[in-house]
Amino acid sequence: FLSVTEDLVRRRAEHNNCEIFSLEEISLHQQEIEKLEYLDKWCRDLKILYLQNNLIPKIENVGRLKKLEYLNIALNNIERIENLEGCEELKKLDLTANFIGELSSIEVLKYNIHLKELFLVGNPCTDFEGYRQFVVATLQQLECLDSKEIERSERIRALQDYPEVKEKIREQEKAYLLKRAREKEDAQKRMQEKKEKKENQMQSKLGTDSPDTICDNENHQPEREQQTWEETDDEDRRFWEEPTPYTPESRLEAHRYIEERRAKDNIRELKKKEKPLRTLITTEGKALNVNEPKLHFTLEDDEENNQFILDLAVYRHLDTSLLDVDVQPTYVRVRVKGKPFQLVLPEEVKPDSSTAKRSQTTGHLIVSMPKANGIILARQKVSTSIKTSDSNTPQKNTGSGRVEKLEVDPSKYSFPDVTKIIQEKEQIGQGPISFQPRKITENTKTFVDVENNEEV
Repeated sequence: FLSVTEDLVRRRAEHNNCEIFSLEEISLHQQEIEKLEYLDKWCRDLKILYLQNNLIPKIENVGRLKKLEYLNIALNNIERIENLEGCEELKKLDLTANFIGELSSIEVLKYNIHLKELFLVGNPCTDFEGYRQFVVATLQQLECLDSKEIERSERIRALQDYPEVKEKIREQEKAYLLKRAREKEDAQKRMQEKKEKKENQMQSKLGTDSPDTICDNENHQPEREQQTWEETDDEDRRFWEEPTPYTPESRLEAHRYIEERRAKDNIRELKKKEKPLRTLITTEGKALNVNEPKLHFTLEDDEENNQFILDLAVYRHLDTSLLDVDVQPTYVRVRVKGKPFQLVLPEEVKPDSSTAKRSQTTGHLIVSMPKANGIILARQKVSTSIKTSDSNTPQKNTGSGRVEKLEVDPSKYSFPDVTKIIQEKEQIGQGPISFQPRKITENTKTFVDVENNEEV
């Protein structure tokens, strides 16, 4: 059940700068309150208290409000008047449209000597014979009852007939209390039957959800949801068309039903608003191109560095924490504020070597993804460039001032000529390891006939 909370009182005390200790007036109407408490501790200076149109079943925890002058507790579930003796300054009490049938309970208001106005219209006790005479004779301090002023002659007559009227009221009270006891039993039985019916429905529903029918239920999910909502509408129609007595129990039951119905409607609205999840990977495992955030992008093939560069034009002032980059061998996925951008790559890349950065000027997301076969491509390019170079090119051609690209001039560098090594290897039929000794031997043979002159 809902009770009075400190947060609720503070929110309703905006006119008092949300201070509750010095509060003199507060309106807590239509808050679905089911229990009245704490107000006599938090707001000791209250003079005016509005509690109409709630679900309060009992007047309680207001007896210490000695400064209270006006209490409006209309349209609640109150069945008797009680616990108001401490409200010494109470002048006006509104109990309109409650369930007060125990009319003799108004005798406790004798102690509220300043009470001038009382409203009981809409309660079962107003149908009792002699109702007004009994109230007028019992509460002699009253000046107005149910918006009708009490004249002096009316009070004199009521006091004269008081013993007879009081006896009639007692008899009618007994009959009403017996009726209320039966209504409470019927309400309890009805609630128990509804509870059992709901449990049986849940069990039957669980029984139908066998492993054999799960697949069929998934295939016909929209049809089943439509059928469920139609059943809910039929249940709603039956509930409101079913005749029930106007009692505190039926009013509380209606409130509970409205709450459940509201929750179901909220679920229905959420399901309508929910969009189906976008398919990023098909059931066959094929990645799809998706651009849900609708961003401009470019994919550049950087052959010089053997990598792909993705330039994604994300929003310039977007916080980087709202970006989630996932690079896979065959595709790259970026979630921008939860919306997926996915692009299938022409070749496989290395996810572990990939990097993602934000441009400091444009704010774009730059994702660099090295190709998986990048090392092989680099060797092929180097060997091709060396083969096309000519080791016998005269040095004067290289000094012409023209910038040479993708060519190597052997005269400027000390590294060995790979081309000659390969050629000599093919001529002698041996590997590079035996190449140096043979070369030394050949040089020795070339200078065998030369005379060694020690003076030179």
